[in-house]
Amino acid sequence: MDELTLDQARSWIHAAALAMAENAVMLSELDTAIGDGDHGVNMSRGFSAVEKKLGSTSVPDCGALFKLVGMTLLSTVGGAAGPLYGGFFLELARTTAGKAKLTKADVGQMLERGLGDIQRRGHAELRDKTIVDALSPAVAAFQAEPNGDLARAADSAETTAKTAAEATIPLLARKGRASYLGERSIGHQDPGATSCWLLLQALAKACH
Repeated sequence: MDELTLDQARSWIHAAALAMAENAVMLSELDTAIGDGDHGVNMSRGFSAVEKKLGSTSVPDCGALFKLVGMTLLSTVGGAAGPLYGGFFLELARTTAGKAKLTKADVGQMLERGLGDIQRRGHAELRDKTIVDALSPAVAAFQAEPNGDLARAADSAETTAKTAAEATIPLLARKGRASYLGERSIGHQDPGATSCWLLLQALAKACH
C-alpha cells in the first residue's frame, strides 16, 4: 500500500474513536494514578463527538477531515489533552490541505509536524513522561521505513509507540499534572503516551 485515501483516513478516525471508547476505563485508571483520572472519559467523549460530526458533515479532502477532528477535539476534550490532540490534528490539516490521497512521505511529514505542534504547546521533550515519549520515536520509526510501503511504516510506528508507552513506567514526570507528584509518578504508565499508541494503532489498521 502506497497511499492513504480519504476513505481510509476516515477509517482511521473511526478506528480511533472505537479504541478510545473500548479503552476509556484503562486510560482513566492510568490517569487516576498520576493525574485527574479523566483521560479516558475525555478522549472517548471527544472522539464520540467527532464521529457525530462526521456523520452529518461532508469533507472533500484529508485536510478538511483533520480540521473537523481537531476543532471538535479542542471543544470537547477536557484537560491538557484537548489542546494537545486538537492542535495535533489541526497541524495535520494544514499539512494536508486540499489532498484527497496521501503518500507515505505525506503521512510521515504530517505526523512529524503534528509532533512539533504538541511539543510547542506542551513544552515537552523525550523522557518527560508525556505523549511525546510515544509519538517521537513512533514518527522516527515511521520515517525510517522506505517510501512506498505505508502499511509497513504504520505498523512500525504502532509497535514502537506501544513499547515506548510502556517505557514511561519508570520515568519521573517532568511536565503536566503528574509532575506535581515528584517521585510518586515513577512506576506508572503515562496515559497520554498510551492514548497516542491507541491512535497510531488505529492508523495502522486503516492502512491495511
